[in-house]
Amino acid sequence: MSRKARIYVTLKPTLLDAQGRVVQQALTNIGFEGVENVRMGKYIEIDLADEAASESNVADMCARLLANPVTEDFRLDLEDA
Repeated sequence: MSRKARIYVTLKPTLLDAQGRVVQQALTNIGFEGVENVRMGKYIEIDLADEAASESNVADMCARLLANPVTEDFRLDLEDA
């Protein structure tokens, strides 16, 4: 049985999100009022064989390659495929 990892990577809350700011301004410019803040991130989906499907293994993937631990946080969800 295989598993699917869903990984959400976002900038740390203390960092300015320039891309989010541009999207926020663009939404306001095209008429969407009341948008106070936008934070952008990445979504990564990985299909895993059983031997790679542990939460600690996926967290290690994130810490070493998929997210920059200095500037980004990540959250992961594992589910049976």
